[in-house]
Amino acid sequence: MARKVVTEQRVVEKVDYEIRRKSIVKEEPILELNNVEVVYDKYILVLKGLSMSIRRGSITALLGPNGAGKSTTLKAISGLLKLERGEVTRGHIRFNGENIENRDPLTIVRKGIVHVLENRHVFEELTVKENLVAASYLSPTGEVDFDYIYNYFPQLKLRENVRAGYLSGGEQQMLAIARALVAKPKLLLLDEPSLGLAPKVVDELYGIIKRINEEEGITILLVEQNAAVAFEIADYGYIMENGRIVLDGEISELRENEDVKEFYMGLKGSSRKNFRSAKYYKRKKRWY
Repeated sequence: MARKVVTEQRVVEKVDYEIRRKSIVKEEPILELNNVEVVYDKYILVLKGLSMSIRRGSITALLGPNGAGKSTTLKAISGLLKLERGEVTRGHIRFNGENIENRDPLTIVRKGIVHVLENRHVFEELTVKENLVAASYLSPTGEVDFDYIYNYFPQLKLRENVRAGYLSGGEQQMLAIARALVAKPKLLLLDEPSLGLAPKVVDELYGIIKRINEEEGITILLVEQNAAVAFEIADYGYIMENGRIVLDGEISELRENEDVKEFYMGLKGSSRKNFRSAKYYKRKKRWY
């Protein structure tokens, strides 16, 4: 009887979630980038009039080749550009209606944006538990809700007294995301979370990311090169090239786009194409 009640409750929760998810389109975006330009060292132009709109409660994928400006976009949002002698020189970045471009990273974290960097930055000499405690500096309460964290990452609980440097790559990535959750973010920026991980680990990790979005309502902006993986959990996608958005749309639309199939999913045609002679896909949408 108890199992039946739990099952019915999960069905109701899923229906409620789908209703909430469909209403996302009608809400004001949580994050907007309007004609943003980013310059490094006063003269290296990286982002060239980039515009995006991130729906509240959604998972948005940002795709593109190496050097397109994906990581720079996340750093512009989180304020980390300053640490690399970069700055937003034009345009606006608005979070919950407030301009945040060129603010310092701590101020932006306090507003609810947390950035998980590429390559799993953890304190290797500290244990898993100590890493989480260190992140409590950014928590609204100044404490770590270990039950909350271990609910999503039970593997970390089993390894909580192990130094982070001895964890596997997948466990380190889980720890990096877990530390971000300590801050109770409203918007989570994830930079290449699947990088260097085995397919089985990637599937597990992305399942957790999906749960976090669904159960906590945290908006997620996900940078990925693996389009197939990102498309499994994302609602909307943007494709970057040379510092500009060249294509965007609902994931269902991008999946059917012939250019996306060919250049990001390798699904076009029966014969393998020589990519040395391949041209960039046609710009079917104007730059913003």
